[in-house]
Amino acid sequence: MNFFRGVMGGQAAGPQPSGAETIQKLCDRVASSTLLEDRRDAVRALKSLSKKYRMEVGTQAMDHLINILQTDRSDSEILGYALDTLYNIICNDEEEEQDESEDENAQKQADDLGAQFTDTFIQDPEHVTLLLTLLEEFDFHVRWPGVKLLTALLKNQGVQLQGIILVSPMGVSRLMDLLADSREVIRNDGLLLLQQLTKSNAAIQKIVAFENAFERLLDIITEEGSSDGGIVVEDCLLLLLNLLKNNSSNQNFFKEGSYIQRMKPWFEVGDDNSGWSAQKVTNLHLMLQLVRVMVSPVNSPGATASCQKSMYQCGLLQQLCTILMATGVPADILTETINTVSEVIRGSQVNQDYFASVNAPSNPPRPAIVVLLMSMVNERQPFVLRCAVLYCFQCFLYKNQKGQGEIVATLLPSTIDANSISAGQLLCGGLFSADSLSNWCAAVALAHALQDNLTQKEQLLRVQLATSLGKPPVSLLQQCTNILSQGDKINRRGSKVQTRVGLLMLLCTWINNCPIAVTHFLHNQENVPFLTAQISENLGEDERLVQGLCALLLGICIYYNDNSLENYTKEKLKQLIEKRIGKENFVEKLGFITKHELYSRAAQKPQPVFPSPEQMLFDHEFTKLVKELEGVITKAVHKSSEEEKKEEEVKKTLEQHDNIVTQYKELIREQDAQIQELKEQVDSMSSQKEQMQTTITQQLSQIQQHKDQYNILKLKLGKDNQSQSNSQGDGSQVNGLQTEELTQLREEVEELRKQHSLLQTQLGDKDAIINTLRSEAAQTAEGTAGSGSDNTELLKELEALRTQVQSQSAEISQLKTERQDLLRRAEAGPSDAVDSSDGSLDAAKMADLESRLAAQTSETERLKEEASSLSKGRSELEQQLASATSTVAILQTEKAKLQTEVQESKKEQDDLLMLLADQDQKIHSLKQRLKDLGETVEDEDDLDARDQTDEDEDEEDEEDED
Repeated sequence: MNFFRGVMGGQAAGPQPSGAETIQKLCDRVASSTLLEDRRDAVRALKSLSKKYRMEVGTQAMDHLINILQTDRSDSEILGYALDTLYNIICNDEEEEQDESEDENAQKQADDLGAQFTDTFIQDPEHVTLLLTLLEEFDFHVRWPGVKLLTALLKNQGVQLQGIILVSPMGVSRLMDLLADSREVIRNDGLLLLQQLTKSNAAIQKIVAFENAFERLLDIITEEGSSDGGIVVEDCLLLLLNLLKNNSSNQNFFKEGSYIQRMKPWFEVGDDNSGWSAQKVTNLHLMLQLVRVMVSPVNSPGATASCQKSMYQCGLLQQLCTILMATGVPADILTETINTVSEVIRGSQVNQDYFASVNAPSNPPRPAIVVLLMSMVNERQPFVLRCAVLYCFQCFLYKNQKGQGEIVATLLPSTIDANSISAGQLLCGGLFSADSLSNWCAAVALAHALQDNLTQKEQLLRVQLATSLGKPPVSLLQQCTNILSQGDKINRRGSKVQTRVGLLMLLCTWINNCPIAVTHFLHNQENVPFLTAQISENLGEDERLVQGLCALLLGICIYYNDNSLENYTKEKLKQLIEKRIGKENFVEKLGFITKHELYSRAAQKPQPVFPSPEQMLFDHEFTKLVKELEGVITKAVHKSSEEEKKEEEVKKTLEQHDNIVTQYKELIREQDAQIQELKEQVDSMSSQKEQMQTTITQQLSQIQQHKDQYNILKLKLGKDNQSQSNSQGDGSQVNGLQTEELTQLREEVEELRKQHSLLQTQLGDKDAIINTLRSEAAQTAEGTAGSGSDNTELLKELEALRTQVQSQSAEISQLKTERQDLLRRAEAGPSDAVDSSDGSLDAAKMADLESRLAAQTSETERLKEEASSLSKGRSELEQQLASATSTVAILQTEKAKLQTEVQESKKEQDDLLMLLADQDQKIHSLKQRLKDLGETVEDEDDLDARDQTDEDEDEEDEEDED
């Protein structure tokens, strides 16, 4: 222990050992000591020396320290000392603080030392796995230094560490558990660790996101006070940016998890916005960047549109517009808010319409667009703010023809309001102001109002400007060309490169793909000579871009020339180029645009970001226009008149062909729609047919039940009549009163005969309909014999219908036979008991006949409708699209007819059932009255038995005679 006292502070006698010797002795003690306390004291001593003797401790003690981590897992104190020592020799932060005053070489050596020790540590991936395992220890003295050590390793060799952690079982999950630690120090350092872990590794970013990172981070931000929180909120936002930036999978997960809605409270600012802390500005800046990541133009259009929709629906866009119009907001936050709003509304019609409706809280209220444009053309505003406003205006007009029309309308004579400032007036003011940056911004903004909108290009030709008192107004197009060609006369504004570039970009966008605008431009006799003079001159480097843009403008005049001006046809302009400039020289000057160093920078992304105002020369949308036109203009200049004629003929042929194809496509779409509609109607009719068939089957079963019940009642009535007849005997007499009652009975029987006759007539009509259906079914069967497998089902259905009709005909014949029998019995009259009994039977039979006839009527109607529907279905299969419309009408008519006739069948059936019940009641009352009068009433069974007896007697007589 004396050795340790000497190292830790005791003054020993004799010469002092050097640092390297001391560290060597400590390492030997760590390796050889058997007591845990001795090893712990040795490691503590190495920790105290690790900052001063970083190189020596790192080279001599690293293996011993790693061995301690593997063998002494039970002692948290020695583990903490070992992890702290490793952290001190690997981390470069302390060295950076000490070397702030030293030169860069010393700093580089320190960084290399940390990277060297990191490489040594991660040579064996098991060391990293061991470190991840130690992070599961809850003891503060183990977990916290473990987090710091892993963070330092990631800073030095992030890619290698990410690969090891990615393949380690549950590696990322163990690190995510740090966010749930109740000790804020560990949680906060865990945030820093996850920041380093998720840098530029999409796979780890996805795993972290699906480990519920979004939920945990948003909860921490809320707990810490959102934008008013401290450095922890900043760390959470940086980690969220790492997870979402350029990661479409995590962005979609963030949106689908409804986390966009949780961002809205971040941007709730009060009325008093003075005195924002630097941390709040930083937090809000990162929050705005997070919103922009979700709607960035580099994302897929579908994902961006979905996020834009969610931001509008949850009120986030409205909250951002509130910040935009608030007072006291710091300039950098206001600038970033404008950029954020720009990308939230870019290409989204709903969001653009809402932004157009936002008014600034001024008196009188002014549209937010007007207020922003006032800042853009004000040269006293910061440069970055003016760039942000320009970007916002561009995004507002991006794919927004409605907004383009509203901006151009503010310039037209019929809509100008002298009492208010409009967007058009501000753009014109900026276009012709003395500030070249305002000229450029206004020209680009106005060009975006014309982008891909032929209507607004033509409308802008109507704009007239009053240049000075006493002079007639000139068109906006004329004024732009005057500034270009007569810059020396108008305060030399046109001589500034930035102004001229802006005006040339505006003119190129304006007359592009607009022959009418080209004609207006060429109508000014000074324009073409000015362009040819500019192109042909040998100017300096600064003027080369202007020459290239003049060549582009002249090339557009050739390519979109409709030859309406005799002096400036396509051919004459090409001859002019060949004589004054030379075709090769013209193409070379045209190429100056894309070769400019600022061209490629502007082509990278839509947002105008420039280091200084002087470098603000190109617009992103214009670079796309140049890329599109450069090749076609070069070809147009080199083409001969004959080639152009051939090309025009080919174009006309292709246009005609495209028109024909378009017509056929429209016809096919209409036919597809009709076919789909017909299919739906056929399915509907089929389902209705099945329902009707089910209903009719149920009705037939009910009728059969009623028949069975009626037969049972008839048998019971016959037995009752027989018993009553036996009890009455021969005591019946006919008096005057009985004669009157018999007369009434005869009249009633006569009335029943008339009803029976009427039913017989109706039955004949039904027979005729059935015969008609038979002939139609036969014709249908013959016509569909060759129609293939589709008509086979129709033939089978028709055969089934034919069989059903035949069975119905047989039943009708049986009913006719019974009716004849009833008529024969009714002719004898009620003179005796047998006749009276026959009369009652007639009434019963007629009631039964009426019931069965009603059923036959309903069945016949059903057969008729089914046969007609099948015939129509076969016709539809044969005619297809040619008779689609008529088939729809027929199906609709048949549907209504089926519904009506089913209702009528139900009503008729109910009426017949009522009539049957009334007839049964009448028969019962008549029999009762006959019995009261003394008449003998016999049942039909008795008559059958009597007839059988007579027949037997006749047979016996014949046998005797033989």
